[in-house]
Amino acid sequence: MKALLYTQPFHFEYTDVPDPEVPAENILVRVEACGVCGSDVHGYTGSTGRRIPPLIMGHEASGIVEECGQAVSNFQTGDRVCFDSTVYCNRCQPCLQGQYNRCLQRQVLGVATSESQRDGAFAQFVSVPWWIVSKLPDHMGLTQAALLEPVSIAVHATNRTPLSTNSRVLIIGAGTIGLFLAQAVRLKNVRQLIVSDINEHRLQTIQSLQIPDAVNPETINLKEFVLERTEQTGVDIVFDAVGLEKTFQQALSLTRSGGHITLIGNIEQSVELNLQDLISRELTLSGTYANAGEYQSCIDLVSSGQIQVDPLISEILPLKEGQSAFDRLHAAQENLIKIILKP
Repeated sequence: MKALLYTQPFHFEYTDVPDPEVPAENILVRVEACGVCGSDVHGYTGSTGRRIPPLIMGHEASGIVEECGQAVSNFQTGDRVCFDSTVYCNRCQPCLQGQYNRCLQRQVLGVATSESQRDGAFAQFVSVPWWIVSKLPDHMGLTQAALLEPVSIAVHATNRTPLSTNSRVLIIGAGTIGLFLAQAVRLKNVRQLIVSDINEHRLQTIQSLQIPDAVNPETINLKEFVLERTEQTGVDIVFDAVGLEKTFQQALSLTRSGGHITLIGNIEQSVELNLQDLISRELTLSGTYANAGEYQSCIDLVSSGQIQVDPLISEILPLKEGQSAFDRLHAAQENLIKIILKP
């Protein structure tokens, strides 16, 4: 089969590789669409330790069932499907409790570390265990379905956070996750929602989704803006969808005493934390990772139009143009949010 093979930092080869094996519990999916994730772009620089070549990246995907393993009974050839990015064992204690993202044997499609490697979906075919696969409604396009994985991350983050109709919320970062997160938070009917990003195109996209409070902290003082709208107390909840030292400190400073901070982005692996500030203000920090069984609810949300994916799709390109797509996203000189690659 043809695949986009990551061979060294900043370099891919569109080449022939062996077809994936299909064990008894697996499904072979013919990939129809696969999104380029920001973590893939970060990983192709060679700086993260989570994309060790040679590797087929890609984890935001959809396709059509090509073949079923002998132990698979609930899918058949021709089914239109999407699948989780987390390959969980379905047997350990966290899995049995529905905490699939905490699986003790967890692997991630398109990710390679010194401990494990799992080829992903920037290829004509990918082999995955049947229990991470979900069937799609007939009216949902396969291109749109490729974005269900980042939608699931946003929905899981809201499920991990004590949102209520009285919550005043700040989202830092309006990339793919932040844009889906804003829509998921809005579905909770919160009292107030503010989104911050330094990219004007992303802020315009937020406003096109009927979320008016979109702020560029490079042109407007974010702290003054937030305090003015919260009677000088700060917001109840902050989502940091970036994961830089700067954004983490923003989250701490803009959350009211007794508030909650949910961390999603992790560009920088360590940040400075003032324990006295955290303790004396009784702040709650929570991390959120991937999703834990929210795929069906995400399918329902997207298929019903409650979460929109089309405004985020910047371009759809053939897989063989993957090198150019990564280079353009890394350069960040264009108004690009999500590029979808089609084998």
